[in-house]
Amino acid sequence: MLMRYDPFREFDRLTQQGWGGSSGRQAVMPMDAYREGDHFVVHFDLPGVDSRSIDLTVEKNVLTVTAERTWRPDDGQQVVVSERPQGSFSRQLFLGESLDTERIEANYDNGVLTVRVPVAEQAKPRRVEISGEGSSKAINTQSTAA
Repeated sequence: MLMRYDPFREFDRLTQQGWGGSSGRQAVMPMDAYREGDHFVVHFDLPGVDSRSIDLTVEKNVLTVTAERTWRPDDGQQVVVSERPQGSFSRQLFLGESLDTERIEANYDNGVLTVRVPVAEQAKPRRVEISGEGSSKAINTQSTAA
């Protein structure tokens, strides 16, 4: 299971609202997350980000995505509106113990970073088979996954 509570992010949001910063702007790295079979899939919107600037790390069940988007006007260009966030930014997801952080896969296509996190084998439901009759029964467990 993915857990996304980050008390510091909430504190930053409240501080920005209180000081009038970025009111009305969306998060710099919006995401969608869902379970698909034996994987959790997370999509991060990173439009205009060079794939070489994206860094994905996992440490003690914390997945961190960092990226950088830069744009500087050329000489002779006069900026009229500049609303797209620039610079370095990051997002963290706290991964549950039931996920296999050793087999995470990531793909970046059309401005969307897709991260697939498999459910750990020991966390998958198992079918218990009972064999034998009378007082002696052997119980075998095996994964219900194909």
